[in-house]
Amino acid sequence: MSGEGSAPGTSPRAPRPLTQKTSGTASRKGDRGAKEKPATVPPQVGGEEPKQPEEYQCTGSLETDFAELCKLSGYTDFPKVVTRPRPHPNFVPSTSLSEKPTLDDQRLSGSCSLNSVESKYVYFHPTIQVELDSEDKSVKEIYIRGWKVEERILGIFSKCLPPLSQLQAINLWKVGLTETTLDTFIALLPLCSPTLRKVCLEGNPLPEQPYHKLMTLDSPVVHLSLRNNHIDDRGAQLLGRALSTLHSCNRTLVSLNLGFNHIGDEGAGHIANGLRLNRSLLWLSLAHNRIRDKGALQLAEVLRPFELGPREVVERRRLLLAKGAQERSQSPSRSRHGDSKTDREKHQPTGLGSLTPGKTEKIQAVKATAKGLGKKKEKSAEVVKKEEKSGSGPSPIQGTPKKEDPAKTGKGKVTIPEQKVTKGKGLKTGSKEKRNTLVDSELVAEATEMFSPLLEPVEHRDGKVFMAGNKALLYLNLVRNRITEVGLEGFLTTVQCQARLLKSKSASKGPVGLLRLCLAKNLFSLPCPAYTTIQELMLPRDPISKAKAREEEATAPPT
Repeated sequence: MSGEGSAPGTSPRAPRPLTQKTSGTASRKGDRGAKEKPATVPPQVGGEEPKQPEEYQCTGSLETDFAELCKLSGYTDFPKVVTRPRPHPNFVPSTSLSEKPTLDDQRLSGSCSLNSVESKYVYFHPTIQVELDSEDKSVKEIYIRGWKVEERILGIFSKCLPPLSQLQAINLWKVGLTETTLDTFIALLPLCSPTLRKVCLEGNPLPEQPYHKLMTLDSPVVHLSLRNNHIDDRGAQLLGRALSTLHSCNRTLVSLNLGFNHIGDEGAGHIANGLRLNRSLLWLSLAHNRIRDKGALQLAEVLRPFELGPREVVERRRLLLAKGAQERSQSPSRSRHGDSKTDREKHQPTGLGSLTPGKTEKIQAVKATAKGLGKKKEKSAEVVKKEEKSGSGPSPIQGTPKKEDPAKTGKGKVTIPEQKVTKGKGLKTGSKEKRNTLVDSELVAEATEMFSPLLEPVEHRDGKVFMAGNKALLYLNLVRNRITEVGLEGFLTTVQCQARLLKSKSASKGPVGLLRLCLAKNLFSLPCPAYTTIQELMLPRDPISKAKAREEEATAPPT
């Protein structure tokens, strides 16, 4: 009984060794957990400051600065800065690409290791390719191709690109730009070196097509390439307005490449409207687009004398009046030889020299009172005479009809009260009205100092005003569009007109018009008389053909 009673009594005690084992295992697990806990604790940062990219001072080395800024921004795998590969100058390509590989080549290809395969495709890894200067090894051009440029990367560029003093070009090809990243990139450009002049954004289509933001009046971009961006007529309208409008004009952009887009006749018309008053663009490519005869005729029209529209005529008259007012305010100050030195010293430091016409006119009015006329009538008559003389002398109008004389004199009379305000209170008091009129005259002078194409010489025919056309554009590429013989006739008329102007004496100074016109591979059949005539007229003007002829003459063996 005692054995039987002890048996059940010992049964609850039997698991004790097991509990000890389990506690031992639990303690071992706890030890493991205790050992693993320090691994989860974030590593202490002792001397790794600065942590923030803003605290990093760039050294001017793009490779070093970009790597350090990426590490501080939290990037673990970032593109490397490498030198752009260039073919060796002594490299000779294979004579035939269709040759079959030999047995040795097959054995070599079969024995390739994994490392050699990876090194073969290292070209496709994201990199920042740079082109270095041959002398001081400074970065001249940056090429980014085939990987997405995010906002954080552009933020890093905004810190490491400004120290590059010799940077000249940035090329972004298929980098997945968005409207936000484009705005960030445009804001980055003024921070860079003044030597940066070329920007290529190719293969970056955007739904809203805001590429015109690169062509603002304060943009530093001189050469802009926008190929393969799916730009259509709506985008071309924005670009045409960026080239020029009635009141503003881009004066920095020299070359614009719009090839391989979706621009049609309507878009070509917008580009042509932008060329009407633009005199800085020298190089334009519209190759591989959808331009037909209607758009081609509009482009050809602005390159020869064209008729000014009503709004352009009104703006031209306004500019002529402002120019005449500026010349009238400047011409008496230059001819003040009769004034004493004390008067000059009194008026010049205070900036009141522009009010001296009031003195001279007052003296003339006092002399004219002997004839029994009032001072105010004499002043108005003299002002009208001066305006007629100044309007006919310096204005570039050729053959101006007599119908415009009353308009000019009428507008001249409107400006008389403004001159009376400056005359009436004399030079003795320094009132606010005189200061305001001085500021206004200075603003008018600064505005009219900027050259406007509307002030170019014009011709009047049958009551219409004709401008000489855009002769600043030197290169136009319309290869692979949809132009037929009808469009070729328009360009033939333009080329013949420019050739006549070039031979005339009036074209001895200033731009000469197109030097190269590319119209090949359109929808006209060869031989085409209009195309042949265009080629013959452009051949002596083409600088490339001239250079080739000189090279052939230099390399020709002596006879």
